[in-house]
Amino acid sequence: MESLSEATQTISALKLPMLKTRDCDLWSMRMEQYLTYTNYAFWEVIVNGDAPVVASTSTEGPIPPKTAEQRLARKNELKAKSTLLLAIPDEHQLKFHGIKDAKSLWEAIKTRFGGNKESKKIHKTILKQQYKNFTASKSEGLDKTYDRFQKLISQLEIHGEVISPKDANLKFLRSLPSAWNTHTLIMQNKADLDSLSMDDLYNNLKVYEADIKGQSTTSLNSQNVAFVSSENTSSTNEAVNTAHDVSAASS
Repeated sequence: MESLSEATQTISALKLPMLKTRDCDLWSMRMEQYLTYTNYAFWEVIVNGDAPVVASTSTEGPIPPKTAEQRLARKNELKAKSTLLLAIPDEHQLKFHGIKDAKSLWEAIKTRFGGNKESKKIHKTILKQQYKNFTASKSEGLDKTYDRFQKLISQLEIHGEVISPKDANLKFLRSLPSAWNTHTLIMQNKADLDSLSMDDLYNNLKVYEADIKGQSTTSLNSQNVAFVSSENTSSTNEAVNTAHDVSAASS
């Protein structure tokens, strides 16, 4: 069982998810995971808005919390709000700093950067088009291609577009460069492709990556040899033709 010191080290090692304005949905998921793991009370404050009501109609200002329970709730409220503000880029701090409580701040961030229904619909259409046209680059390698594809799948799922395992596996296999054709054709005909996870597919392909790189290197070397041979043959022919011309001129 994990000791208290080990748990403390794990928590301290976690990095606060920083908001990327074009990736608000993914950020909100990561923020939820971060808060529920580090201090679930902060997440409860954000979701429920259960900070104690301390406002007063008197001219003396807000009434401070009196009981230990109220003080703890107020402390959690302030820390939850501070955590959200720390995750916002500097250029947006002034816009959100004046919001009074963590729940309102959370909703304001999602409204501002998450977009309305129409913008989400447009974004979903763009993601579906990117999925349809997804293809691997010869230079990026299997790892980067897989990471890029997984991110696209995750974004589609956030927007409610569920991709079946078989469809995702086939799409990924067909997106790989022609050097993978032998292996991808074999895997496309496997009976368990509809139940095979993307991670298992990736691990199966990873086994052959060294062979694919070796084939590419051999092919490149062959092309270089052919080019040099062609250059040498051209030079030899040019020299022979020159000698023939000189001989003819002498005659």
